[in-house]
Amino acid sequence: MSFGARIRALARRVDAFQQRHRWLAFPTAVWRKLSDDQAGNLTGLLTFYAFMSLFPLLLVLVTVLGFALRHDPALQQWVLKSALADFPVIGDQLRGNIHALGRGPAGLVVGLIGSLLGARGLANAAQNVLNRLWAVPYNRRPGFPWSWFRSYAFIAVVGVGMAGTSLVADLAAGIGSGPLSIAVRVVAVLAAVVIGTGTYWLALRLAIAEQVSGRDLWTGAVIGAVGWQLLQAVGGYYVTHELRHASTLYGTFGLVLGLIAWLYIQARVTLYAVAVDVVRSRNLWPRSLFPPPTTEGDRKAWDSAMAAQDRTPTNEH
Repeated sequence: MSFGARIRALARRVDAFQQRHRWLAFPTAVWRKLSDDQAGNLTGLLTFYAFMSLFPLLLVLVTVLGFALRHDPALQQWVLKSALADFPVIGDQLRGNIHALGRGPAGLVVGLIGSLLGARGLANAAQNVLNRLWAVPYNRRPGFPWSWFRSYAFIAVVGVGMAGTSLVADLAAGIGSGPLSIAVRVVAVLAAVVIGTGTYWLALRLAIAEQVSGRDLWTGAVIGAVGWQLLQAVGGYYVTHELRHASTLYGTFGLVLGLIAWLYIQARVTLYAVAVDVVRSRNLWPRSLFPPPTTEGDRKAWDSAMAAQDRTPTNEH
């Protein structure tokens, strides 16, 4: 037997082994799903629009805080600091470089409208990416004006959810040392996961067409919320230690690099969480690593990908 034939035989045995064992077959199917949908490109798309949408949203936040809490600057700064706590290291730099829009009525209205229109990019991208992962046909996706309503609701849900988890963490951090503080922090983490799960589910429900059942989104919501909390610790450690001197070395580019890296990691975790739901609910496993031969999961995945290209107009939104 030639060397090439031996390699192919070994590959077939490895493939057959992973298909027979759920603990390998399921994550392999998730990986294949993301590979089929070119998850790297989708993650880059989400990262780009998240970056482009972040600053308009922060402008709106700072401006609204400036009016709502104009008599309490200390509370205004505390709320802003809590809102930016999800961005390790670069959060303080963002806070120092974002300023309120002009105070004139006309300029303020124009600025707020422009900022909200600019911030819609992330929500639109999320709708496109998540519906693609779920293989929702183009003709079953929400159209105008429903897509706009969903986009702004998506922005509001994500913003409120992030603020809620940050507020819980900030309040827990203010507790002193001792056994009580440890218990409070554990409760705070659990509360943050609960808030995050609800936020993820509602955001996914708004971004994904009604063709997908809401009950099929809960596993991804839990994974996303837990992943978010882990990233606050693990990802925060990485950004803190690996990119701490980026601003010193690269100036403004350091802020940009740190922010893009952080947003990319968050987007990647979200796509993995959603892919788990897709593979689980539609039984898209086991998948073959080296087709042919193909599996039932392979054929289901390819059939749904083909059906997703249907653009025939319908009366549904």
